[in-house]
Order: sequence, then C-alpha cells, then structure tokens
Amino acid sequence: MAARPTEPPPPPPPSTAPHQMWGGRFSVGPSEALDALNRSLPVDHRLWPQDVTASKAWVHALGRVGVVTPGEETQLLEGLDRVAERLADGAAVGAPDEDVHTLVERLLYAEVGAVAGKLHTGRSRNDQVATDLRLWTLEAIDQVDGDIAALGRTLVARAQGGVDALLPGYTHGQRAQPVRWAYVLLAHAWPLVRDRQRLADARRRVAELPLGSGALAGSGFPVDRVLLKEALGFRALCANALDATGDRDFVAEVLFALSLVGTHLSRLAAELVLYSSAEFGFVRLSDDFSTGSSLLPQKRNPDVLELARAKSGRVLGDLVALLTTLKGLPAGYSKDLQEDKALLFDGGDRGAHRRRGAHARRARRLAARHRPGRPAGRVGRAVS
Repeated sequence: MAARPTEPPPPPPPSTAPHQMWGGRFSVGPSEALDALNRSLPVDHRLWPQDVTASKAWVHALGRVGVVTPGEETQLLEGLDRVAERLADGAAVGAPDEDVHTLVERLLYAEVGAVAGKLHTGRSRNDQVATDLRLWTLEAIDQVDGDIAALGRTLVARAQGGVDALLPGYTHGQRAQPVRWAYVLLAHAWPLVRDRQRLADARRRVAELPLGSGALAGSGFPVDRVLLKEALGFRALCANALDATGDRDFVAEVLFALSLVGTHLSRLAAELVLYSSAEFGFVRLSDDFSTGSSLLPQKRNPDVLELARAKSGRVLGDLVALLTTLKGLPAGYSKDLQEDKALLFDGGDRGAHRRRGAHARRARRLAARHRPGRPAGRVGRAVS
C-alpha cells in the first residue's frame, strides 16, 4: 500500500511576542513589575488611527529627502493600510506591546519585513505621541462642538414652544419676578455659546504640529515640516522642539473647557431636578428618561439628571490631576506625561455621555402636567 503523502505543516501563527523600540544597551529586559507599570497600551491603543495617519505622512516626508526609495515608500504605505485594517478588526485586543507606537511598528514588520525599520528614522516617540494626541484632540473638539451645538438648537426649539408659558423667576432661591419658560431655557443656552467659543479658541493652539521635533532637539534629517503640517491638517508648526515634546497645555485647556461644559450641564440638570419635583411641578420627565424605586412605587426619579450633575465633578478632577502632574516638570518630555491620555480620554468620554443624554432629554417632549386649578399660561403653569 502506497504511503500517503504527508501534508506540509501549517504556517506558524503570527508572532505576538513583545516588540521593543528601545533596549539595545541593556543586557536584560525590564522586570515584570516595571513592564506592568510602564505599559500604556491599555489606554493609548485608542490612538492607533492617528498613529497610522501620522506615520503615513512621515513616510511621505522621508521619501522626499531620500531616506526611503519610491518602492519602499509604496511598500510602507500599503503595509500601514493593512496594519490599519488589522487594528480595525481588533488586533490591539490582548496585544503584549508597550504602547500604541510599538504595536503599530510590530504589525508593520509582520506586513512588510525589515523595511519597517525605516519608518522610525529621524522620529522619536516623544514627537510621535504629541502629534497623535493633538490629532485625536482636534477630532474630539469637533465632536464636542457638534454635540453642544445640537443641544443648543434643542434648547432654542423648546424655547420657541414655551414663549407663552409663565413661571416664577428665582433669585436667592426665592420667588422674584414672573418669567417665560423660553427665557429660562435660553439662560441655559447662552453658556453653551461661550463653551463653543472657548473650544474654538483652544482648537487654534491644539492645531500646532510637533512632528519633526524628535526627542527634544529636532530630527536628524531635513524633513519638510510644512509638508507634514499640510498633510495632517495642522494650522501652524510648533516653534521650539524642547517645548513641543513636553507641552500639554492644550490638554489642560480642553479639559478646562470640558469642565465648564460639565458645569453648565450640571446647572441645567439641577434646575430640571428641582422643577420636576412635586413641590414645583413645572416639568414632568417622560417615562423613558425616568427611573422608579424598588420600595416606593409612586416615585418618578430624575436619575439621568442627577448622574449628569455628578459626572461634571469627574471632569474637574481630571483637570486638577493633569495640572498637578504638570506643575513640577522641567522642559521636554518626562514619562509623567504618559498619564495625560487617561485624563483626557476620561474627560472626553464623560462629557460625551452628559451632552448626548441632555440632548436626548430635551429633544423628547417632556410630558406637560398642569396643576389642578392653575390656568395655562399663568405663573405656576407646569411647562414642558
């Protein structure tokens, strides 16, 4: 009986061994404890789209100065596109790498081989992460601005429908003068206008390009930073490399702006909590934005408003934590700055939940409730 041909062994699975961008002078790798403390990938993996985008721009810049050949440039660009596809499919989940930059480089090696080593020529993770974070922040500002604008439009629309509804206006928590419900709603809309102005002002300073700054004193290659600025959509170039790699003023500015947004939403929520109580009865939350009690069946709890009010403190805490981190740092990059992303991401995420929740609450028509004996359009009318 003829021997059956043996099937070739399956190809080895792709390597998931840790990839390092440093360590040539060390005889041993970092201890397990240091590795756990040092790893930022669980947080900064969110920057992979920005890291791939900035890396592609860097490849073009290296091609312009002859560091990579036209063929290598094409190879690297196509490889980065495949890396992006793998990351979009979840390749960062459970990855052992130190940070997002190391992850992208390891995957690029797997795609194109040794030529991947040319990608980091003349570039440091110091200017790389500063660029990635600014790109993420620019996108986040645009999203925040859109959310605030949507909430503002909703408040204005509700105000237009509440011109004839009257209720007491309060100072010092005491009844003062009769006011229109539209007037109250617009008093909460105008702070949102200022929030958008602050974010637009901060955006100008975020849009300054640090790429090409190297570790602290510039790249060793004459890359065209103006080309990089235009390719990545930045407004200007960072003027001083030592400052650019250690600058996180833009993170503090955005967190401050988000803290004020949170404060304004907290004030809106607090007023609606008060007005929805039985003692006031000016507004009634719809069922899908109310919760009940496990003991008291008559309760209609404004949990969504209370949570919005509480989460504003979290963003303020992020701002204070960042300023505390920055206050003792010398010029240039220090590893303390690794903590900036967790704070910025947290502030952005908390703000997004509050803004979208507030917009959904206002977009849905609150169920109007009139107190017995109170005519519509008079002081004390229950309004939506």
